[in-house]
Amino acid sequence: MQTLIQQVLNALQLGSVYALIALGYTMVYGIITLINFAHGDIFMVSTYVAFFVGTALMSQLLHLPGIVVFVLTMLASMFATALLAVLIERFAYKPLRQAPRVSAVITALGVGLFLENFTLATIGPDPRFLPKFFPVQTFTVGGVAFSNVQMIIIAVSAVVMLLLDTIVRRTMVGMAMRAVSWDKFTAPLMGVPVDRIISITFAIGASIAAVGGTLFGMVYTVDPYMGIRIGWWAFISAVVGGIGNIRGAMIGGYILGFVEIFTPVILSASTYRDFVAFSLLLVLLIFRPYGILGRPVAQKV
Repeated sequence: MQTLIQQVLNALQLGSVYALIALGYTMVYGIITLINFAHGDIFMVSTYVAFFVGTALMSQLLHLPGIVVFVLTMLASMFATALLAVLIERFAYKPLRQAPRVSAVITALGVGLFLENFTLATIGPDPRFLPKFFPVQTFTVGGVAFSNVQMIIIAVSAVVMLLLDTIVRRTMVGMAMRAVSWDKFTAPLMGVPVDRIISITFAIGASIAAVGGTLFGMVYTVDPYMGIRIGWWAFISAVVGGIGNIRGAMIGGYILGFVEIFTPVILSASTYRDFVAFSLLLVLLIFRPYGILGRPVAQKV
């Protein structure tokens, strides 16, 4: 039982990051029905921003408390990543809104490759580690060990997801997002600024991914190609939960976190994690192609 609880905590930690990244996929798809395959690499860029900002703020010359550095680093990463996402949407995706969907998908893949190779060429392939914002403390309760970093990751992720859900459901911006998602052709007639709402959606999705990037970098290494695998797992999370559904993306992220953590426990080999994840996706697409919380959409012909 102690081992089970320990693995559940590990799954919640990893699933929290997947859920944060999956939200970006599902928000963009819900607004303009585009699978933003560059989102995983935007997440990667956010971890590098967090690395450089955090390293600079942890300089001995500033003498800032660790918690202050952590908050400032996360905010800086959120701002820079949101700005990057808005620029990508404005110059890469906006001109293709009336083009065939395959054009936008290919463009998204190209943007992702550009971000990966630009980062590789300018920063290098060596793995980086975010600075330690505060000392890692380990607690043991009933034989189950957990750290303060682990609890911070789970708690911050939960707060951010709750805040996003509140924004989407209870604010004017959220109402406008839902209006554009429901009918982007009629929404402008109701006074909704569609272009601005799309840019805001990209900015929010990227900034939430930046939160995940900062939290992820506190535990794992950072490298230029980290966004590929993590991006795919987050995309699977969004599809499993019901892409276009925010709460579904959250659920899907935690499901994939449990899959990744418990697969080596059950099958005694971590090499089966991708196989189990994609098998889960395949089975779900066969029996419930619109995801756990998704709804089938009727199309007029």
